[in-house]
Amino acid sequence: MQKGARNLITDVPGLLVGNAEDHHLKSGVTTVLCDPPATAAVQVLGGAPGTRETDLLAPHNMVQAVDAIVLSGGSAFGLDAASGVQAALREMGRGFAVGPHRVPIVPAAILFDLANGGGKDWARYAPYRELGYEAAYAVSADFVTGSSGAGTGALTATFKGGLGSASTVLANGITVGALVAVNAFGSATVGETRHFWAAPFEMEREFGGLGQPSPWPADAATPRFKFRERQVSPANTTIAVIATDALLSKAEAKRLAIAAHDGFSRALWPSHTPLDGDLVFALSTGTSGKAPSLQDSIDLSAAAAATMARAIARGVYDACDTGNDLIPAWSARF
Repeated sequence: MQKGARNLITDVPGLLVGNAEDHHLKSGVTTVLCDPPATAAVQVLGGAPGTRETDLLAPHNMVQAVDAIVLSGGSAFGLDAASGVQAALREMGRGFAVGPHRVPIVPAAILFDLANGGGKDWARYAPYRELGYEAAYAVSADFVTGSSGAGTGALTATFKGGLGSASTVLANGITVGALVAVNAFGSATVGETRHFWAAPFEMEREFGGLGQPSPWPADAATPRFKFRERQVSPANTTIAVIATDALLSKAEAKRLAIAAHDGFSRALWPSHTPLDGDLVFALSTGTSGKAPSLQDSIDLSAAAAATMARAIARGVYDACDTGNDLIPAWSARF
């Protein structure tokens, strides 16, 4: 296996990503545009999710493909971002055909970044609809990670979180890509060290090439929680997209989303807590034309977990100080 050319989710053909953020707000939106629409599924394992249009992703429901996926800050206010993306897609003539009408299918998930030092002093309506609209028109194969888009105001127990991405090309030519907004209740680093839990999966020093700590800290297994270590709100959520160019059904895409959650467990300690809304969307563009065999599916699932773990570490590694931060960025300390 090796990294994709960009080491971004957009190494999966058919996907583009756009960010929009407001640094006064300390929040933002990230949109994944599927062109053409992609088969999609979702798996939620956190105890406090916030979502839109996830029921239609169940394998037994009618709609088979989505036009876009939205990851947003703003807690429940951020669900408005999907309306902005939907408006932009309607202008583009995109959407599920219903007679003479087109309805863009835009599932979304949010993370809690209200109590992060940013100014949440909006008037009647929160700004997320407009940020979503902006993100939809900003899509590109290249995009900024770290303190941008949905990762703008993200925090973890020990350092700032952020937007991360990574990709893997399997030996059979299938590509897997991950995109994640890391706002975890737990920590992406081992104890008080600079080392990432995801170190065993790192490719080509993509998050510093630090490896694992030596000696291993005696307190490494002690959970570090956001509100316990730093006096910030105990509300969180890591939200992500795992994507592949393999040909998958909705049921197979759901298995991919389940596998990608293993990447959360490999990169965050602890993960999937009652105060996280941890969620993974899965997308299959099918552009490779390859339907995985059983063995291929096992390899694909392993790659999904490893790629997600790398993306989480990169989200924290790429974050930067932006002023008025409650906790430092990893890059500022190390």
